[in-house]
Amino acid sequence: MNKRIDNIISPAIAKKTAPIVLFTYNRPEHTRLTVEALKANKYASESDLIVFSDGHKNDRDKAKVDEVRAYLKTITGFQSYKIIERKKNIGLAANIIDGVTQMVNEYGKIIVLEDDLITSPYFLQYMNEGLDLYEKEEDVISIHGYMYPVRKKLPETFFIKGADCWGWGTWRRGWDIFKADGQELLKELETRKLQREFDYNGSYPYTKMLKKTIKGEIGSWAIRWYASAFLNNKLTLYPGRSLVFHNGSDGSGINCSENSIYDVKLSLEPVNVSSIKIEESNPAKKNMIHHFRYRMKYIKIKSVIRNFFNRK
Repeated sequence: MNKRIDNIISPAIAKKTAPIVLFTYNRPEHTRLTVEALKANKYASESDLIVFSDGHKNDRDKAKVDEVRAYLKTITGFQSYKIIERKKNIGLAANIIDGVTQMVNEYGKIIVLEDDLITSPYFLQYMNEGLDLYEKEEDVISIHGYMYPVRKKLPETFFIKGADCWGWGTWRRGWDIFKADGQELLKELETRKLQREFDYNGSYPYTKMLKKTIKGEIGSWAIRWYASAFLNNKLTLYPGRSLVFHNGSDGSGINCSENSIYDVKLSLEPVNVSSIKIEESNPAKKNMIHHFRYRMKYIKIKSVIRNFFNRK
C-alpha cells in the first residue's frame, strides 16, 4: 500500500466538504481527464481526495496500471490526498464496495467517482450542498450528479426512487442498507412483484442486469446499489442539468460498450440546491422512461445492423 498525505484537513473545512473517493484501474488518460476536471471544481482545494487503485489482472495490464499509479503520484490541488494501491486485482465491483464501505464508515459522508467521469466545475458545489441539506432526511439515500439526456426540460432538482452510479454521494446511514447478495435482492423483487417498476415500467432491463450479475456474467455493484435503495423505498436527488459527462462509453470500460447515447452537455452553471418536497417526481420519471425506451431501441437497431454485417 502506498499512501501520501499532503496536509491535514481542518475541522472547519471538513464540515463543509465531503471527501472525494476516486476508483481507478488501467486507463491513464481517462484518469487524467477525470482528475483535471475535478481540480477545476469550486471546493476542490478544500476537499480531501482518496484514490483506490486496483492491482493488475495480468502482465498485459501491468504497464497501464503502473502508468496510472505514476500519474496519481503527481496529483496536487486538493486539501489532502491519499493513494491506496491494491496489491492484487480484486475487480471493479469489489474495489468500489470495499472502498466505499471503508471511507463512508471513516468520514460519515463521501462523494464517489470512477476514472471515466468528467465533472462540471460546479459538481462539488452541488454534491456538498445536497449532502448537507438532506443529511438528516432518512428517505433520501444519495445525491447524484449525472442526468440522462432527456428531451424535455426538467426541474432544477428532483427525486427518483432508487440509486445511481455516475458521480454520486451518500452517508453512512445510506450505504448501510447496501446488500451485496444479488440473489437475495432478486428474490425480494420477485416476491413483491416489483420487476416492472424496477425496470422503469419495462423501459430498461435492470432485472436482467441483476440476473447477469448473479450468474457472474457481469460484475455490477451498481445494480445491487440501485436494487438495495429501490427495495427500501429510498430516493436519490438528481440535477435537472447534468454535472457529469461519462466518457467511458468508448469501448475502454468493463460494463459499457462503445456508443454515444449517454453523452450529455455539461452544465457550466451551478445547479440551485434548495429544499423540495421529498417524493418521487412523476414528470421526471416519465422523461427518463421515454429516454430509456429510445435508448433500448437504438441498441436493438445497432445490434441488428452489426449482426447483419457479421454474417456477410
